[in-house]
Amino acid sequence: MGKERHSEEKVLEILGRIENGEAIAAVSRSTGISRKTIQNWKATYSRQPKTDDAKRLKQLEDENARLKKLVADLALDNAMLKDVVGKKW
Repeated sequence: MGKERHSEEKVLEILGRIENGEAIAAVSRSTGISRKTIQNWKATYSRQPKTDDAKRLKQLEDENARLKKLVADLALDNAMLKDVVGKKW
């Protein structure tokens, strides 16, 4: 049987069930994921932001990239206009 990849949202959902008081053994049985895997996820994702925070971070990164591109375009336009104005006719 090959490795099955789980989405980050699914992993965080499972870890949320454990944080809400459900036993790791019960979650393991109901999801079909081994206890060791869940413990590894817990060690890895306990430092990660929650799902909403991760989505918000992605949105902010996209917006930041868009704004940086806009500033670069405006700076280029500004430099071109200065070159045109600076030339003597």
